[in-house]
Amino acid sequence: MSRHDEESLLRWEAQMKKGCLELAVLAALWDQARYGLEILSFLEGEDLEVSEGTLYPLLNRLHRDGLVITDWVEGDLGHPRRYYELTSVGRDLARSMSSRWCAFTATLRSLLTPLTKEKTDV
Repeated sequence: MSRHDEESLLRWEAQMKKGCLELAVLAALWDQARYGLEILSFLEGEDLEVSEGTLYPLLNRLHRDGLVITDWVEGDLGHPRRYYELTSVGRDLARSMSSRWCAFTATLRSLLTPLTKEKTDV
């Protein structure tokens, strides 16, 4: 693969991840409230690397849009942590986004089948 092709692939991958980040964050909050660094750790455990500089503006927008609520909780060392929790509106959106994502990826998977099949000589 040429250097140009590799750069194009990296740009495409970055855009793909950026487009999925909101759904990934909503999914990270599905089962429990989490604080920012805990969300980052959860996503990294799923092989999604996200920077604090990307996550916190997104969390602020989700809060502003009424998709999450926040609560400051005193930490073990006395430092308060801001926990984020899905609202009912956030849960509804996460379900809808998940449904559309599954339909989209099923279509894409079907389109990509010829690209992923091994060629065999008959």
